[in-house]
Amino acid sequence: MTAPLRKTRVAILISGRGSNMISLIEAAKAPDYPAEIVLVLSNRPEAAGLAHAASEGIPARAIDHRDFPDRARFDAALQAELEAARVELVCLAGFMRIFTPGFVEGWAGRMLNIHPSLLPLFRGTHTHRQALDAGVRLHGCTVHYVVPELDAGPIVAQAAVPVRPGDDADGLADRVIVQERRLYPAALALVAGGSARLEDGRVAFDGDVARADGALLSLAV
Repeated sequence: MTAPLRKTRVAILISGRGSNMISLIEAAKAPDYPAEIVLVLSNRPEAAGLAHAASEGIPARAIDHRDFPDRARFDAALQAELEAARVELVCLAGFMRIFTPGFVEGWAGRMLNIHPSLLPLFRGTHTHRQALDAGVRLHGCTVHYVVPELDAGPIVAQAAVPVRPGDDADGLADRVIVQERRLYPAALALVAGGSARLEDGRVAFDGDVARADGALLSLAV
């Protein structure tokens, strides 16, 4: 008799509607998916994604950053919730807060983010506008480990889309988000399942991962 799959306990942090959160929740419903979503937290009580998570039976709570005098105490409140839920891995999905270095270091190798550019290009915000202004021919998204420096962590996976003549920021964003919703669940599966891990500041992969369905890098046409 086959032993039940041991699933990694994952929390998702959001600040808004949580479109990538929804993709992760849907992926985690598969019996063979190596992660389970056990908690959703938001720094904004009005975040629409909280209601969606609750409707899926996932504990969903708001920790309003405006209730705390500084980042350290807000981070401490987050940490308490994560520990209470026995979270092993954190996924940021549109979470619009910068953590203290101590919080990030405490989750080193156990916290992922998805960023709407092909890092190391176009860190920060307004990435689609940045890409258009730079005149690049490829744009996309990146799943990376979180480090204290913003959008600078080791890369797990990327997906690219072509930049087309006449593109504006909104149209480009619409094509990138399609890839984000595909890429993040694939990258989380690699990390939660142990096929990708952080070693000496770089991402190490099992030998057969690079051959599996373009999970590490893909180009949408």
